[in-house]
Amino acid sequence: MLGPKGQKSSAWLRQTGQPAWVMGVLNCTPDSFSDGGEFVDVDVAVQHGLDMWLAGASIIDVGGESTRPGAKAVEEDEELRRILPVVEALVAQGCKVSIDTRHAKVMQRAVQAGACMINDVSALLFDDKSLDVAVQTNVDVCLMHMQGTPENMQISPAYGDVLSEVKSFFTGCLERCLRAGMSESALLLDPGIGFGKSVEDNLVLIANIDVLKEYFGLPILLGVSRKSFIGSLTGALVDGRELGTSAAGSIGVFQGADGVRVHDVATQYQACQMASALFDAKR
Repeated sequence: MLGPKGQKSSAWLRQTGQPAWVMGVLNCTPDSFSDGGEFVDVDVAVQHGLDMWLAGASIIDVGGESTRPGAKAVEEDEELRRILPVVEALVAQGCKVSIDTRHAKVMQRAVQAGACMINDVSALLFDDKSLDVAVQTNVDVCLMHMQGTPENMQISPAYGDVLSEVKSFFTGCLERCLRAGMSESALLLDPGIGFGKSVEDNLVLIANIDVLKEYFGLPILLGVSRKSFIGSLTGALVDGRELGTSAAGSIGVFQGADGVRVHDVATQYQACQMASALFDAKR
C-alpha cells in the first residue's frame, strides 16, 4: 500500500468468504461494441439497471460515451442528456451507481445526482479538471490503464514489457492522486483489458493480476466482458462470448481480482462465486 499505515482499507477489497463483486455495464449509447442502441431509452435503461442489481450486481456502471476501439468523442451535454435521468432513477431505487466518463463536468453532475464512484478509462488524465473534481466530490475512483485513446488505441499497440509498463503507469497515477489529497482507500485499479493491448498483452495482464494486487494492495477491477481478444482466440461473435468471459474473469478472480465488470450479471456472478471459493481454498 502506498498510503500511511493505519489508513482504513477500501470497501472494494474482496473479503474472504465473499464472492468477487460484480459491476454491471449499462451503456446508454447508440454505438457501444456489445449492446449499442439497446438502452438509449431511459425507461429501458433503468429497468435493465434494476435487473442487473437484482441479479447480484454491487454497482451499476452508467456510461454515455462509447469507449470501444475507434469510437468518437461525445459532447459533454449530450453525454449528460443520456446518463443523468438514468443515474437519478437508479439511485432513487437504492442502487449504487458509478459513472463511466472521461469528462470532469459529467463526473461532477453524476455525483451530484447520486453516483458514488467515478470510473475513468483515462485515469483522470483526459480532462485537466478531473482530478480536482475527484478530490472535491470525495467519491471512490477507478483508475484504468489505456495506451492511446479510444479513437486510436488498437492501432498497433506495443510494449516492451506490458506488466512493468502498467505498474509504472499506476505508480505515477497514484502518486498524483495522493498528492492532490485523495485517500488511498478511495482508489481502485483496472488494468484496461482491450484498451491499447494485443491479445498477448491481455493474456499476460489477466494471468498476472496477482502481481498488481501484491504490488499495490488496492482493489483490482477486471473488465474482460465479451471483448475482442476472446473472439480472436475462440472465433466467437460478440453475443457468444459469455463462456470465454467466464473463463477469463474467473482466472482473473483466482489471481486476486476483487471485482469484474460484466454485461451478463447473473452468469458472471455465479462464475465469481466459484472462482472466489477456489481462491479462498488455495489460501
